[in-house]
Amino acid sequence: MSLPKDLLYSEEHEWVKKEGDKVRIGITDFAQDELGDIVFVELPEEGDEVEVDEPFGSVESVKTVSELYAPISGKVVEINEELEDSPEFVNESPYEKAWMVVLEPSDDSELDKLLSAEQYEDVIKED
Repeated sequence: MSLPKDLLYSEEHEWVKKEGDKVRIGITDFAQDELGDIVFVELPEEGDEVEVDEPFGSVESVKTVSELYAPISGKVVEINEELEDSPEFVNESPYEKAWMVVLEPSDDSELDKLLSAEQYEDVIKED
């Protein structure tokens, strides 16, 4: 399983990539593998505010529907519209093509609570 070292991770299996004053968010390879074939992705609207640890969307697989939990709070400035027509990107390319949203964080200190790749690896070993 691939686990990019330059990303931050949440215990809810989201990844976070800092890009200047914004962050890009998606779900991890581990999460998509657990869910199985993704058939639908529901995302918030641009301009929506999301709160840390609160649901901001969902992914539906052939097995189940799973909430997406915001790893940090902020304003949605971009959504990955390609996922509407190509939800399989989540399975094929969770870290490149299948990012979910870009946020303008409302509190950068929330990033300090996220996990490094090594810490996240310990979390998924326990699951």
